[in-house]
Amino acid sequence: MKSVLVVGGGIAGMQTSLDMADQGIKVFLVEKNPSIGGRMSQLDKTFPTLDCSSCILTPVMVDVGRHENIELMTYSEVKSISGTEGKFSVTIRKKPRYVNMEKCTGCGVCVEKCPYKTDSEFDMSMGKRKVIYFDFPQAIPLVPTIDAKSCKFFESGKCKVCQKHCPTEAIDFEQKEELLDLNVGTIIYTTGFNLYDPSNEHDYGYALHDDVITNMEFERLISSTGPNEGHLKRPSNGEVPKKVGIILCVGSRSQLEGHNWYCSRFCCMISIKQAILIKDHYPETEVSIFYMDIRAFGKGFEEFYERAKYEYGINFIKGKVGKVSNGNGNLLNIRYENVIKNKIVEDEFDMIVLAVGAETSNKEYPVPLKLSDDGFIAVRNIHMDPVTTSIDGILVAGSSEGPKDIPDTVTQASAAAIRASIILKEAIK
Repeated sequence: MKSVLVVGGGIAGMQTSLDMADQGIKVFLVEKNPSIGGRMSQLDKTFPTLDCSSCILTPVMVDVGRHENIELMTYSEVKSISGTEGKFSVTIRKKPRYVNMEKCTGCGVCVEKCPYKTDSEFDMSMGKRKVIYFDFPQAIPLVPTIDAKSCKFFESGKCKVCQKHCPTEAIDFEQKEELLDLNVGTIIYTTGFNLYDPSNEHDYGYALHDDVITNMEFERLISSTGPNEGHLKRPSNGEVPKKVGIILCVGSRSQLEGHNWYCSRFCCMISIKQAILIKDHYPETEVSIFYMDIRAFGKGFEEFYERAKYEYGINFIKGKVGKVSNGNGNLLNIRYENVIKNKIVEDEFDMIVLAVGAETSNKEYPVPLKLSDDGFIAVRNIHMDPVTTSIDGILVAGSSEGPKDIPDTVTQASAAAIRASIILKEAIK
């Protein structure tokens, strides 16, 4: 069977899909969200070059959406998998958008006219979106989705404003869930990662103080497509922060219950990038990074770290933060250990950014995949076979296998594509 199922439409899933589709292989790309793009679509800039994330990602998304050998199955999930290498049977659960994709032109009139709003998942609940919505402006496919949990029509049966104003009559409140059966030769998991939830990190003040946010929430606040249109403002009062503290390794590299013992690899560099972005936007703002170690292991990463220190004047404080509490006025007080000076210090900040790490996006799969001690999908041999899982014919790429940055993700995605094409070639024989 010269076809493959790719589960997850982030940068890993898109790269491996394009690599196989260009070889003439039929690709079914399944993504649980309404649009492909993954975590990278939420980023403002990438490190260490500070290139625009959307500028890199959008052409790739367009190529995926237009490729004749790629069938996009967005807003869908894998329900079951059976069979063996070369002959897998898969059932896909396609959730209803309540919008006919054949009729919709992506004009956005329905979104404009919708009178109701709810929290935006894409903006990490830092902003609002309409109840009928596009994931983000560059979404592929450019077809809106109705959030049935927040829609007044599904609550009371009284609102059909979007349907009334749709010029192509694409709104369909009668749409139902569909089950689709596929036959594929191999499967590649590229489901990415989730972020550690610091809600129980009361010592750091998350969920207790509005001005304590996570690194991904920061990305949406600083992004030109975010709720503040690229202007960093304190959530508590809308003012530009004059002093920002960034705390590394929140929930990571810790043996405490509920924490992750491993390093998530990209958090240090994301934090350095975010500190530089603050200084680019507001040169007068003071930025401090609290760290245990700076892990600048990739190409150009050490130089990026040096630029942050000497060109941008960012303060790097080696020491463990003990507690974040209320300071004077509406400031936040940080009590921390300064290892270099060998003393306990207290200081006040306008905003705190928590560098939370990555966790596995899924602990249960339709097939019994072996997992590593960190909860991510285990590979057969991390040195010689870093894309093959414990089940023949099922491969893995990107942060489904473990936390990694974008270049490493793309490299592993291409490796998985090559391995999949070899499996398919042998299966056809």
